[in-house]
Amino acid sequence: MSTFNNNRIALWGLAGLGAVLAVKTLMNQWRKIDFQGKTVVITGGSRGLGLVLAREFAQEGANLAICARDEDELERAQADLELNGGRVFTYVCDLTDKGQVTAFIQTVEQEFGPVDVLVNNAGTILVTPIEHATEEDFREVMEVNFWAAFYTIQAVLPQMRLRRAGRIVNIASFGGKVSFPHLLPYSTSKFALVGYSEGLRAELVKDGIYVTTVCPGLMRTGSPRNAQFKGQNEKEYAWFKIGDSLPVLSKGAVESARQILHACRYGQAELIISLPAKVASAVHGLAPGLTSEVLSAVNLLLPGPGGIGEQRALGKDSETSVTRSVFTTWTDDAAEANNQYQW
Repeated sequence: MSTFNNNRIALWGLAGLGAVLAVKTLMNQWRKIDFQGKTVVITGGSRGLGLVLAREFAQEGANLAICARDEDELERAQADLELNGGRVFTYVCDLTDKGQVTAFIQTVEQEFGPVDVLVNNAGTILVTPIEHATEEDFREVMEVNFWAAFYTIQAVLPQMRLRRAGRIVNIASFGGKVSFPHLLPYSTSKFALVGYSEGLRAELVKDGIYVTTVCPGLMRTGSPRNAQFKGQNEKEYAWFKIGDSLPVLSKGAVESARQILHACRYGQAELIISLPAKVASAVHGLAPGLTSEVLSAVNLLLPGPGGIGEQRALGKDSETSVTRSVFTTWTDDAAEANNQYQW
């Protein structure tokens, strides 16, 4: 083939790429929304990532509605958000109860008007070797991490469809892309949420509703102290908390929250947060057998069964000198900053 023809093919290729990028830019601008005055619901918004997201939305001028089970936590979160200039409505709600979820959304609509943005952030983490994982563990984690999101989406969809506008952000996890050892109930629930969220987006775009699936890797939100641990709980907590604190493996909560707001603003389909999570997801997609072999080896390094067995202990009750060391400073700082402590 002549040099002339090669150059012509290259030019056509560049022109095609330019056209694709131009269309993508136009689509982004068309989908872009301003959060000023919008009604934003954040489940689990009283602490951790939910609270950090609420702060970011408050700075954008949104009307915030947050819910959680703990009334004291909600009061502290409300005071925090009002200092940031936010207009905040709080509601005590057990998201695994469909009736309570419906009442929550109806009350928000009475307070602020129809919901413009729903962020399904509430979740629970249970760390356990499979030997101590029970059927009840799987059911309970599914209730919080999957069915709670399902209930809130069902509650907001009628009004969103009526107005042909809305944004839904489902905070899933890297654990919903790659199943990590000792997190099987958690990963099972997040895989379900990812599948539901991705399929939901495909069906709701025609109604002007954009669903964004967020799959973060480890984030420094301070959450390990409120996670639950079985088996050798102190050792399980140690690897979990240290991993959550390492700068290469984990991502800062504020930076992560800003990426999530950006994805929501432009109606992105998916957001994977942190380089390790992106690389691992890509490798798993191309070579799932390879990641399975690697994770099998990782599992050999994790604590075996034993300890407290099928009993549960919170992270804050599993502290040792190792988890109070310099290796975990960032996670402790994040816990204090993001309302993770029970005062």
